[in-house]
Amino acid sequence: MVSRQNLKTLPGKPYPMGVSFEPDGKVNFAASLHSREECGVLLYLRNHGTPVRLPFRTGKRIGNIYCLRVEGLEGADFKYNFYAGDEVITDPYAGIIHGNGRWGKKVSPPLKGGVEREDYDWEEDAPLMTPLSETVLYLIHPRGFTRHASSGVPHKGTFMGIVEKIPYLKELGITAVELMPSYEFTELEKPPKAEAGMEAALSHYMDPPEDAAPRINFWGYKRGYYFAPKMSLSATGCPGREFRDMVKALHGAGIEVVMQFYFPVEVKQAYILEVVRHWVLEYHVDGFHLMGTQVPMALLATEPILGNVKLFYQDIPCREIFDGAQPPVYKNLAAYNDGFLYAVRRFLKSDEDSLMPALESLKRCGEQAGVINYITNYCGFTLADLVSYDRKHNEENGEGGSDGETYNMSWNCGCEGKTRRKGILALRRKQMKNAILLLLTAQGTPMILGGDEFGFSRRGNNNPYCQDNEVSWLDWRLTERNADFHAFVKEAIAFRKRHPILHQEREFTMLDYMGCGYPDLSYHGEDAWRLAADRLSRHAGVMYCGRYAKKDREEDDSFLYLAYNMHWEAHEFALPALPAGMRWQEVCSTDAGAGTEWQKDTAAGQTGPGDGPEKDERRKYPVGGRTVCILEGISFKKDFKKAGRGRKNRGRGRKTE
Repeated sequence: MVSRQNLKTLPGKPYPMGVSFEPDGKVNFAASLHSREECGVLLYLRNHGTPVRLPFRTGKRIGNIYCLRVEGLEGADFKYNFYAGDEVITDPYAGIIHGNGRWGKKVSPPLKGGVEREDYDWEEDAPLMTPLSETVLYLIHPRGFTRHASSGVPHKGTFMGIVEKIPYLKELGITAVELMPSYEFTELEKPPKAEAGMEAALSHYMDPPEDAAPRINFWGYKRGYYFAPKMSLSATGCPGREFRDMVKALHGAGIEVVMQFYFPVEVKQAYILEVVRHWVLEYHVDGFHLMGTQVPMALLATEPILGNVKLFYQDIPCREIFDGAQPPVYKNLAAYNDGFLYAVRRFLKSDEDSLMPALESLKRCGEQAGVINYITNYCGFTLADLVSYDRKHNEENGEGGSDGETYNMSWNCGCEGKTRRKGILALRRKQMKNAILLLLTAQGTPMILGGDEFGFSRRGNNNPYCQDNEVSWLDWRLTERNADFHAFVKEAIAFRKRHPILHQEREFTMLDYMGCGYPDLSYHGEDAWRLAADRLSRHAGVMYCGRYAKKDREEDDSFLYLAYNMHWEAHEFALPALPAGMRWQEVCSTDAGAGTEWQKDTAAGQTGPGDGPEKDERRKYPVGGRTVCILEGISFKKDFKKAGRGRKNRGRGRKTE
């Protein structure tokens, strides 16, 4: 049994910070403390009622780092804190945090640090390094994803619950999960005062009013213990091992793990770098969505050990990171902001002067840093609510409806909230499909909010930060109730994956730089090669020339024509002429009256040109109001001698018959 008498202290090492184990069995403690009073380690040993105090004066000090080594703790089960005078300090580098293991329960301070002794067998696990151009992100709350009774998993609301949903994630077709805060934080807290703006709201989690009743901070955007996976998200009580198991299992399924971290302004930039490195080395995390106003992106982006790690931030300072205009070998940086959301939501709801900003957002793809595209996010409306509510309904948050964004660029399709009117329900479903196609045919990296793929609603609450209940828990029964929409989303993801022309590494030039008769990207309208781009225009045809992208690095991709008509009235689109021996065939239409939404290639057993109607190029192509259509150029056998006038000019792509 370990006792104070058989512990010996020696001068320690300043790095690594926190607790580390040496080959000879000694335990090293290192802490950065700013105090003129006595500092030291508090050891909480099993079967000892009071902690053992080990003053740092028996070790040494280097700068502001106090460090000592302890002999006699070999195999001991202990927890620890630091102290400075009368203040007890929980180690910000602790790999385990004890005292907050039950979600939503009151915490008795201080929390205690813990250590992991066992080595983890990663087997053959290695970084997947999925290119940003091929990534499909899926944002989930690690608790809310499987907490609902309908999730059908044994370990609800935990890291193991995510593992149990891997078959679903693979079937959906996503390539990376993005986890809302999964590091340790105290979720039971006093609520913030209501103020406008996300950054202001986040800052209140750090300084709640004194007279407020406690409530759950479900999201976790607050300062936390950044080196430790959250204990209450563990089904086994071993959060470190369980998180590693989750990462390894997801990697085995070809799915990357991206973690969200929120750093308030008082968190030092050097510490942020240490946090990110820790999760890469210890947990094999593939990427980070970093949040906060003082994140040192240039420092992180130039750290060699993070060269193959995805780093997302609100803006990427490329001039500080790269020498000149040379693109990186592995593009791992991406801007993650609401620019796409604003432009596409306005287009979706048919606002004036929304066409060109939307088209610009659809083709945006940075040379040195990518972009993350999304129409919905953890804050704001879900996709189902975006088409069902004109205004927020946040009364359940207990802040008088004053919290959350007021202007959501949403449209309820004619009725606020729930309705039985079939016409409105059909329009809402159509608008959801339009939104999905706008997202998945854009050139950046798409991010889907978990639950949007089967129409999950938060009942109009656009700021459910404190809702640890069915407002935030995904209702998996909707996968059956909205099976048609769920299938539509899966087909849309699969279609994007099959066509590399829809997810290029660099932005289109809109020039024929290959000399093939077609530019890589072109815009069309009621006349081919001519787009009406005035402020009242709400429709455009976008053609991608598949000769600028290769399938499996060998075969040219298809010609694709995407007709976006967000006007409430129908319009005719002139289809550009294709090369000889090809004609347009409809692949998908979100207009329920236009036939089957996704046409099936019965020979291949997958979505693609097959049973859909062929389009005669001598006529214009009608597209109904608020409809998105996809056409694909297919080869066909025909007596070309009878093809009529204009055949000689088709290869140039500038003539419509």
